[in-house]
Amino acid sequence: MRFLVIEDDASVAEFTCGGLREAGHTVDHADNGKDGLFLATTESYDALVVDRMLPGVDGLSVIRTLRASENATPVLILSALGQVDDRVKGLQAGGDDYLTKPFAFSELQARLEALTRRSRGSGSAETELNVGPLEMNLLKREVRRSGELIELQPRDFQLLEYLMRNAEQVVTRTMLLENVWDYHFDPQTNVIDVHISRLRAKIDKGHERALIHTVRGAGYKLSA
Repeated sequence: MRFLVIEDDASVAEFTCGGLREAGHTVDHADNGKDGLFLATTESYDALVVDRMLPGVDGLSVIRTLRASENATPVLILSALGQVDDRVKGLQAGGDDYLTKPFAFSELQARLEALTRRSRGSGSAETELNVGPLEMNLLKREVRRSGELIELQPRDFQLLEYLMRNAEQVVTRTMLLENVWDYHFDPQTNVIDVHISRLRAKIDKGHERALIHTVRGAGYKLSA
């Protein structure tokens, strides 16, 4: 998933963004309300994490502007202000959830998962991906082939999710770099090859039919 964190406190931003990236997500960061509002209105995100007290344009103003433009991206408000009236004002401004500082990363992650789950709906079409014998449960973060559980690292899970969402289509190196690693340039490394090789070892090894295919000169394709 892709998140935007709008937070001016460098330590909180590093803690939040670092934890989300380690969990396999793509994260953008803005340290002020103006830049955060620009990103939120020009890019697509699964959810936003917005600090209430921001320089320039404050967090509640950011949220109000988004809602006025009919932007329905889920918003988790972060704030050191934890009184009932503070939380009520945050929710009335258009926030979907409110988390007070200091906070545990596990709680922030759980709240974001709940927000994105609600925004996508509870139907299986939104929570599960299936390509032939390969099944991915997005809520449980589980992958199975022919019913057998496959353990994946967060980045490999994210890579496989992108391949499954684009099954039967060729995905290029550039597409993978931008959508899985959030690189808008080619760093000239073999990072994709390493992760594809690791995925193949987990997904295809021991099976008669391979699902992950190299399309020479073009990229990769997941095909049943």
